[in-house]
Amino acid sequence: MGGSAAALCLAALLLLVDGWPLTQHKPHAPGDGHRRGAETPSNDTALAQICGDEGGFDAATLSENGTMLFFRGGDVWEISWERPQPHSRPLAESWPELEGPVDAALRIHRRDHPEEHQSLYLFQGEKVWSYAGGQLRPNFPRRIADEFPGVPGDLDAAVECHPEECGGDSVLFFKGDQVFSFDLELRVTKERPWSKLGRCDAALRWLERYYCLQGTQFHQVKPHTGEVLPGYPRDLRDYFIPCPGRGHTHRNTSWSDAGDRCSGQPFQAITSDDSGRIYAFRGGLSFRLDSWKDGWHAWPQAHSWPGLQGDVDAAFSWDKRMYLIQGSQVSIYLSGRGGHQQVEGYPRALQEELGVPEADAAFTCPGSAELYVITGDRVRRVDLTQSPRRADEPQPLPHDGVDGAMCTADGIYLLRGGSYHLYRDVAELLAARLPAAPRSIAAHLFHCAQ
Repeated sequence: MGGSAAALCLAALLLLVDGWPLTQHKPHAPGDGHRRGAETPSNDTALAQICGDEGGFDAATLSENGTMLFFRGGDVWEISWERPQPHSRPLAESWPELEGPVDAALRIHRRDHPEEHQSLYLFQGEKVWSYAGGQLRPNFPRRIADEFPGVPGDLDAAVECHPEECGGDSVLFFKGDQVFSFDLELRVTKERPWSKLGRCDAALRWLERYYCLQGTQFHQVKPHTGEVLPGYPRDLRDYFIPCPGRGHTHRNTSWSDAGDRCSGQPFQAITSDDSGRIYAFRGGLSFRLDSWKDGWHAWPQAHSWPGLQGDVDAAFSWDKRMYLIQGSQVSIYLSGRGGHQQVEGYPRALQEELGVPEADAAFTCPGSAELYVITGDRVRRVDLTQSPRRADEPQPLPHDGVDGAMCTADGIYLLRGGSYHLYRDVAELLAARLPAAPRSIAAHLFHCAQ
């Protein structure tokens, strides 16, 4: 993912870290030997350092406004997705009440409690600080045991756990090889032995994925069981950090403008799933558009869609399944806690599966079993409940061709080049004789500067 907009930003963030490895235990004394507010080395020097040492991080999280934060010693490194140039600063500049290194950090998730939701929590020793809107919340700092009964102090890491992945709003606290799961609603703690994972220096939730960072290595874990996914550990320098000649970054030099959300390059497909997640595809990459709060992310397709190779021509969702069309073939993926899983027996012939030989774009609207397949300047309807499926007669569109299509509660989006055209519903689209006014994909869907 190193060449994507999000991954390059994250990599740039990581490579600003100085070359010192972490100590085995996290000290709390003000004079612990960590530099505070030291001059940031040049990118080339920092890159050489981080690619060559075994240093890690004290804590990592996303701030309340989606800024990625990495803590090390008395400094924090951040990247704002609206300002891609990363920078570091002393902790005291943003959190003057807090001195010394941070043990753990997280962004709380409690939608039903707006006074807490998206607040930043920083842990040190036996205490916790909570910030909302950049301001220390009333009655903080507090003892960790008072705010999170049953959770010990001197933590190694912490991460928020969302209901979709954990069955309820909770927090996972890490200390040694023990994990303390705190239920935010019931206010109770359950201790879980995750001995196979080992000690986490930092923990992070990113796009429904959970990561345990250990020095320069990281694992992806299932948050409800502690199971480590196959293929781990991986080295940060092969995945997040653009070390010369290593890992993904060595291969991703060809991504170029395809991985830049603001480049204006056409997208080849776009769709929204049953949970409101929006995906766009181009150049072998998949983007998330609904996750702007956590940054803009492009990933190699195979990372999110195992076995998917080559360009995606069209995509749509129905019945909790994602259909990805490539030429005359279609693949179907199921979405779950572990990500997307390809349905056995696919890809299959598009004609056999959907009753059409090809597709430039396709869409289904929320709650509907009617699929609309666009080829050239014509659209055909397919009833997905039929077996076998057959396409209706083609109807004209007010466009001579489109690159991608998507239907959400806001309407139907037809993408062409660097623009999209929005129609209220299918009836308005089919009745139109001229295209709807073009709008910038980069500006309106990706929030790029005009």
